[in-house]
Amino acid sequence: MRKCFQGPLAKSKNTPPPEFTYSPPPDEGLDIIHQDDDVLVLSKPANLLSVSGKLESHSDCLEARALKEFPNAKVVHRLDRGTSGIFVMALNSNAHRHLGLQFEKRKTRKTYISEVIGLVEEDEGTINLPMRTDWYNRPKQMVDTYFGREAITEWKVISRGEETTRLELHPKTGRSHQLRVHLQELGHPILGDSFYAPEHAVAMSKRLLLHAERLEVFHPSNGERVSFADPCPF
Repeated sequence: MRKCFQGPLAKSKNTPPPEFTYSPPPDEGLDIIHQDDDVLVLSKPANLLSVSGKLESHSDCLEARALKEFPNAKVVHRLDRGTSGIFVMALNSNAHRHLGLQFEKRKTRKTYISEVIGLVEEDEGTINLPMRTDWYNRPKQMVDTYFGREAITEWKVISRGEETTRLELHPKTGRSHQLRVHLQELGHPILGDSFYAPEHAVAMSKRLLLHAERLEVFHPSNGERVSFADPCPF
């Protein structure tokens, strides 16, 4: 059965994010999934920033590691620090422009895997809840049906355990923290999510259980549809 979830105007929960201590995983070299003249596809480890932060202590990131081996690599999208999985970079200006427009115009197809707290009753559904930055608790995001920007997530159940559910997620938009906020609003936050999950759900995993498993794009060189996959590690 398919369920479409649209909630009322939300207010900030006024819960500031936990203090951030950056402990990136050791640099053991790039995990390259695909490489050609235009595109570099990497597997991003959990708890590594996609791009560097403002502080010197936040300079270690996947972009910086990639530039050591591929000086021309350019970022075209980002994954949250805690999210692992498919990360695509462009290796020249034309590919950067081509891929960037695909993300901007929603021409890509993204598949994520998550493990959430609780047993999701429906088998599949759509969450349509606009989002914006929670300005008093940045960098957290929040649902706001008045000032928020469109945010749509399709989901379906893969399996159910004793107290958790594994979901396949297809975000139709690319808002910051979209999947994490939408699943919280659904009543099933992601395990290990220190921003949006209750303490007992955070304690159930040492990492955020969200993984970018597959990405489909049009290849910049010939326009053909290509798919890249990175099997879920949890």
